[in-house]
Parts: sequence; structure tokens; C-alpha cells
Amino acid sequence: MDLPDFRAAVDRWIDANAAELTPEHGRTTSLDEQMAHLSLVKRRTYDAGWMRWGWPERVGGLGGSSLLRAYLGEALTARDLVEPGIYSMTEVLAPTMIDYAPPDLAAEMVPRLLRGDETWCQGFSEPGTGSNLASLQCRATRTDDGWRVTGQKVWTSLAQFAQRCVLLTRTGTPESAHRGITALFVDMDTPGISVRPIETMHGADEFCEVFLDDVAVPFDRTLGDEGQGWAVAMDLLPFERSTALWHRGAYLYRRLERLLDAAPDEVLTPTEVGEVFQQLFAFRARSLGTQHRLAAGERLGAETSVDKILLATAEQALYDLVGDGLSDDVVLGDDPVSARWRSEVLYARAATIYGGSAEIQRNIVARRLLDLGADR
Repeated sequence: MDLPDFRAAVDRWIDANAAELTPEHGRTTSLDEQMAHLSLVKRRTYDAGWMRWGWPERVGGLGGSSLLRAYLGEALTARDLVEPGIYSMTEVLAPTMIDYAPPDLAAEMVPRLLRGDETWCQGFSEPGTGSNLASLQCRATRTDDGWRVTGQKVWTSLAQFAQRCVLLTRTGTPESAHRGITALFVDMDTPGISVRPIETMHGADEFCEVFLDDVAVPFDRTLGDEGQGWAVAMDLLPFERSTALWHRGAYLYRRLERLLDAAPDEVLTPTEVGEVFQQLFAFRARSLGTQHRLAAGERLGAETSVDKILLATAEQALYDLVGDGLSDDVVLGDDPVSARWRSEVLYARAATIYGGSAEIQRNIVARRLLDLGADR
């Protein structure tokens, strides 16, 4: 199916099924409600075939361009049918699973994620390692029966809901840095795993600490080869920093429209609004180019840090404008609409942190794209 036909068919289908796809009262509020509704929407779109387009047939997809799945995410998030952050986890995790998992494992597991039967999380960050992923300490030790994993992860999004985790572990010496890292696909109900949610300043338990105490992982759950975990991470992170953000860009455009409808005319100047629109447009133009490069078969890499920088800049600029235009509602309002704006204003402060901090992204651009040398 080509993109114009797909867009038209998806739009018609969403319109025809809007009553079932729309959350009760027009929007979910708690994270539990968001996750439950996301599973419903993914199941409906998968069973109707739309969620399967853009994914390989060997993992239950229907083939076709990756632009098809990009449009589906755009359509669902722009209509407020799903939250972009939790929806985008599929785009972050599924491509790397397809590339690095044993074929039988990918064929079994990826349809569960696409259909919303399962949630997966990403066990990368650790306490004390900051943005230096190569210094991780969570260790996997080889035994006769498989790996035994002990360590701790932090800032693991949606771990309390997840059935599986893409986990980075150290299998070599600390001195081997990224050459001693191995990626595993771990069942979250395995004995020895405990999860502790972390409440963020916008009031949600989106992130978690994950503790692993002598956790057994079969050898056939290794993603790639032993010691290839850094390559797995470098395959995954560009999706987290680019194509997964396309949905959020569509959502931010919608929120700008809502802001302009809600803010008094005399509060926001055309210059202020124009600057935010320009930043959103710059991100969308860049992100569209990235989507087309992926659809053309190009491999994503360090250049996706530019996408991430643009998205974070645009998101914070938009919600700074919300603070100016709806200051009384954001600070004092006690109705659901004000509560939503307030939550989003607070969450926007994380835009320059999640998925790799703005400072790290600029260092990547400087070193790997502009060849300005290593940090001093």
C-alpha cells in the first residue's frame, strides 16, 4: 500500500471507530489509564491491520514502507488517542529486536508488542554512570545453563508495566569498556527482579529503578553475539532520538493549536508564537527527512542527535509559551484542563534530559559530525 492510500484509509477508519478509540471523558489521566488505553488502541489497530504495515512480514507485519507506521503514530497522537511518549516505545525497541534477536524469538515476541499484548522496557541507564553508558556495571556471568545477572538500572521507563526488558550488561572487564557489553532480552517476571517506581515532579511514576539479584537468563535470549551489546545500543539509540520523536512532534503541533484557542488574544504576541512555530517546523522538517532516509534503507546514526536537539528545544519553547499565555491556569487552576497543562509544563523540563541530555547530544554533533575533536 502506498502512503497516500494508507493515510486516507487510516483516517477513514479512525473516524469510523472514534468512539471506541477515544478515552473515556476525552482523555486518560493516570499512567495506569494511559497504559490500559494504549493496549486497547494497539490491539484494535493491529487486528484491523494498520499497526502491521511498515513492519517486516517475518515478525507478523504486512511489509511496506516504514513511512506507513510513522503516519499511523502521527494520526493517533495528533488526535489525542494515545500519549506519544508511551506509544513511541514500540518504535524504539522493535527495530533493534528485529535486527539482533534470533529470528524465531523476534517472530514470537514482536507481534505481542505491536498488538499491545505486552509492554517492553529498556534497561540501559545505571546509578553513578550518568550519560557514560560504556561504564555500566550490571554484570552477566556465564554459567553452564545461561547467564546470571546482578546489578541495578535506573530511569527505566514503564518497567512496572513491562513483561520484557532489553537489558545491557557487562560480560567483560571494566577496562574493556564498550567491548565488554552484552545485550539480553529478559522476562521481567523472572525471580530476582524487583521494580521500584520513581515519582517525577509532574506527578507520574513513569520511571523506575530495577534491581536484579542473580537473575537467570537463557543463552538464547542474547541479542546479537556476546560482547556485541554496544552495537545493539548504537542501533537502538538513533530510533529513540529521531523516528520515535515524530509522533511527539505531531502532538506538540496539536498542543500549540490548543494554546492559541485558549490564551487571551492580547497575552501572546505574533512574534512569540511565530518563534515557537518556527522551531516546531524546523524539527518536523528535519524529522521528515530522517523518516525518508529510514524508508530508503539508510542506517540511522549520530546525525539523529540533531533531531533530538531540535525536538527538545521546540518542546521547551512551546511550554514556556504556555506558561506565559495560561499562567493563571497553569499555576492556580484546579480543573482537569489546567491540571493537564500544568503537568505538561513540568514534564517539558525533562525534554533536554530524556533520550540523552542536550549536552551529550551537542557533544556527539561536535565530535562525530563536525570532527571538532574529543572533550578536553
